[in-house]
Parts: sequence; structure tokens; C-alpha cells
Amino acid sequence: MSPRVVFLNRYFFPDHSATSQILSDLAFHLAERGENVRVIASRQLYDDAAADLPPRECVHGVEIHRVGTTRFGRHALLGRAVDYLSFYVASALRLLSVARRGDVVVAKTDPPMLSVMISALARMRGYRTVNWLHDLYPEVAAELGMSGVKGPVGRILISLRNASLRRATMNVAIGDDMAKRVRGMGVRAAQLSVVTNWTDDESIRPSDAATNPLRRAWSLEGKFVVAYSGNLGRAHDSQTLLEAAEILRGDPDVVFLFIGGGRGLIDLAAEVEKRHLKNFRFEPYQPREALSRSLGAADVHWLSLKPGLDGLILPSKFYGVAAAGRAILIIGSPDGELAELVAKHGCGYCITPGQGAELAGIIAALSQDRSRCRQLGANARRMLDERLTKSQALERWRTILHSAAGGASPMEAHRE
Repeated sequence: MSPRVVFLNRYFFPDHSATSQILSDLAFHLAERGENVRVIASRQLYDDAAADLPPRECVHGVEIHRVGTTRFGRHALLGRAVDYLSFYVASALRLLSVARRGDVVVAKTDPPMLSVMISALARMRGYRTVNWLHDLYPEVAAELGMSGVKGPVGRILISLRNASLRRATMNVAIGDDMAKRVRGMGVRAAQLSVVTNWTDDESIRPSDAATNPLRRAWSLEGKFVVAYSGNLGRAHDSQTLLEAAEILRGDPDVVFLFIGGGRGLIDLAAEVEKRHLKNFRFEPYQPREALSRSLGAADVHWLSLKPGLDGLILPSKFYGVAAAGRAILIIGSPDGELAELVAKHGCGYCITPGQGAELAGIIAALSQDRSRCRQLGANARRMLDERLTKSQALERWRTILHSAAGGASPMEAHRE
């Protein structure tokens, strides 16, 4: 019998979170091409811990095994840790019954440190393991100020994590900066590949913002719209944007649009109300099928990554904005991977965190030069089409998994 591919991640279809959508795309793509694909996930949704999805079903040829876990949710750190622990135990038990010797087991990074568990089981049961690295824990937690993962505890976690990566058949980083960090952990080049995340660039296409129906629905007609789409969390800097909005509060043409959720968005909305800013509009997450319209409602999008997190996280919303053909404002380190992409391809600007006046100046200039803004957006879409499409990424993944399944020497770290 040919090897199967078994994915592990807390969330899977129909969940809308970024890691779930990316995994769902890949799993369905492989199944469509005749691969034997199974997924082990929880029964929850990212934003609904009380959800109770079916424990087992087959969707688009993918056999889904959903395990029962605790349901404390994402709001309290202790409850989240208990949810993680329960998923480790439940998914390990299910993996032992689902996978057999020689199968390729792909571990994502939700929950963190999943590679450690998979590595231990692989040594006992003869699995081939691939670690799909969307972030690097515990470094992310330490950078965000979680004292519990610093000192001796952090060093132990890093040691365990590094050992699991070195024992894997393959590790897949989502960016070049992350790959550099992974190489520094002692992972050989032959065990490391780079495949960026992606978006549905076939359905998300550049469009004329002025005729976007959401402009009318959201009372944005005639405005210059600066948008943020997705989850706003602890890794993202919104203070620079707030400072820029304060400076531009007297400009009736500029509106700041937020589409999504997250703890950071709740805090931002409270701060907007406290400062009596009238140039903000907040909308909930939009269905995936409406993403082209919601991204296209803006003239320019901004995204951010706090300094110190480069190479640890890479915001996947970047690809959706580029697919929509919109200019991109990066609030983060000018040496970061996304900032370098934006500069290299001429599709936006990078603003150092804390430089709200500079951000306000760029927004004001673009609002007065819409043709320049549209050209930046066209450059973003051209960059995506050249090297970052969904089909390109999915085929890279298929090549990597075939190599892992066949036991062939995997390709060296690269971006094909």
C-alpha cells in the first residue's frame, strides 16, 4: 500500500482561520490528485470553542478525524494551555490508530511544540515526519512578554523543539527569514525547504475600488480607504496607525476600515472611542467567498509585525492584499522579509513602528495621488503572479511530500 499523508492541526475546514484555510487548500488539492489524505483536528472553531463539529467525516476526498478536547478557548492563557495539552493527548492517541509505518505525518504549529510529540511517536512507529512551521515557539511567546517561557524553561523547550526538527524528514518554513533561523538550530539544508503561504489568487482579483458594492454598503463612497483585514493580535502594532489617524482626523476624505477580529481589534476600538476619532469603521469577518470584494473595498492596506518577530511569524494576509492589487503599508522593521519584498517590487512602503507622522504623510500623499496608489497595487499583483501564486505553492508542497514519502533525499532549502 502507498504511504498516506496525515496532517495534524487544531483547526480544519470549515474553520476560517488562516492556518485552517491554508491546510484545507493543500489537503483538498492532494486528494483531488488521488493522494490518500487524512486530517486530525479538534471539533472546535477558531472563534468558537463551544462548536462541536462532527467527530468523523469525509470532505472532498479527505478523511477528517476530529478529536474531543477541553473547551476553555483562547481568552485566558491558562485555559488555552489546558486546551493545548488535551489536544496533544487526544491527537496522539488518534494518530496511533490512523497512521501506519511509512506514512508521512505533517505537523503544523497549532498547538505549539507539536513537532516534539510527533517526533517521539515517529521514532516508535516509523512515520516520516514533516514540520510545517508557521511560527517558532517559544521564541514568539518570549518576544511577546510571556515570562513563563524564559530562563531555564525556555531553554528546555527550545532544546526539545530543536531536536525534533533535526530528526524530521523535512521542515518547511514559510519564509526565508524563518529558514535562516531554523538553519541556526542545527537543521541540515537537506531537511529544510521554503514554501510561502498563499491566497486564492484565482478568485481574488484586482478591481475598481470606486465601483465596489461594499463601498456603498459601508458608506465609503468617495473616500480614500486605508484597511486592515484579519486578526489583530499581540504581534501587531496598532499604535502607529492610531497616531497617524489622530493627525488625519481633520481630513474628511480618509477613512480607516477594519475587517476582522481579535483581542487587538477590541482594544483598538476602545481606544478609538476614547479619543473620539470619527474616521474609523469596523466590520466583522467576511465570508471567504466575499474576500475579493472586502479586500477590494480599500485603496491601500496596512499590516504590521512588531520588531523582534521577523523570522518567527509572517503575516499571511500579505498575499490576499497583493492578489487584490492593492498598495501595501508595512509597519515594522525595514529589514523584515515583507518590507524587503515591498521595496524590491515597488508595491508600497515600510514605516518604522512609532513613526505615526511619517505614516500619516504617506497616506495623505497617496490620497491625493490615486494613480500612484493604483500603480503600487498593480505592482503588488505582478509580484504575486511571478512567484507567490497558490498553484505554485501547492505544487511545491506536492513535490516535497512525494520526496518525503519515497525516502528520497529532500531538496535543499530554497524558494522555487
